[in-house]
Amino acid sequence: MISAWDRLQIVRIKQRPTIREYIPLIFDNFIEMHGDRLYGDDRAILGGIATLEGTPVTVIAQVKGRDLKENQESNFAMPHPEGYRKALRLARQAEKFHRPVVCFIDTPGAFCGVGAEERGQGEAIARNLMEFMQLRTPVASIVLGEGGSGGALALGVCDQLAMMENAVYSVISPRGFASILWKDAGREREAADRMRITAQDLVELGVAEAVIREPSGGAHNDPAAAAREIKKYILLTFEKLMQIPIDKLVENRYYKFRKIGEFME
Repeated sequence: MISAWDRLQIVRIKQRPTIREYIPLIFDNFIEMHGDRLYGDDRAILGGIATLEGTPVTVIAQVKGRDLKENQESNFAMPHPEGYRKALRLARQAEKFHRPVVCFIDTPGAFCGVGAEERGQGEAIARNLMEFMQLRTPVASIVLGEGGSGGALALGVCDQLAMMENAVYSVISPRGFASILWKDAGREREAADRMRITAQDLVELGVAEAVIREPSGGAHNDPAAAAREIKKYILLTFEKLMQIPIDKLVENRYYKFRKIGEFME
């Protein structure tokens, strides 16, 4: 049994595939689109249109780098508010043209710098939560590696949420959890194993619907095989979601999130 801490180490391996590697393996004819039409373009979020086995789709993804230069260009996968506004702009466009949306989550959290706060980071995330909840087109989200806090949830309001086998998804990082709860960041490993942040945990808790299998040892060992599993999941999911009347789809999405956190003693 692989622990949550061990899975966290796997998703932080530098060789782990990023969305820039997955896109050409999963989609055809990808055209990237830039900017939020308000402030600028945030390279921590990539978005555009593509075809998936001939079906037009909108792709929105958080971008991790493989080295220091790539990470600096994408702000270490920590989006600014203009990134979330770009994502929402593309989602609205998808709704207008009846394209399903697939979101890829891979972030330690939204950027918390002064400039991001001045430009409305909290409002941008909150607006995504509200508007994705009401978006009248199918939405599927996949956690590729780390899914941290509201920065991840801003792309996680969807009809179906899947997680890669070694991915983690949580309201706060294990280091942050340990720092706040125990005043000791050194207990990060203990926190990770207590928080129930793995794909298997979150399916059991009803937060996620599916686990996407990775090659033995992690997706970095065979990115093409991991991409095939992701593509298979997206095709099956959209085939199912597109059969549901849109009013019922939006209603189901609402109740999917209403039930999260319910428990009985």
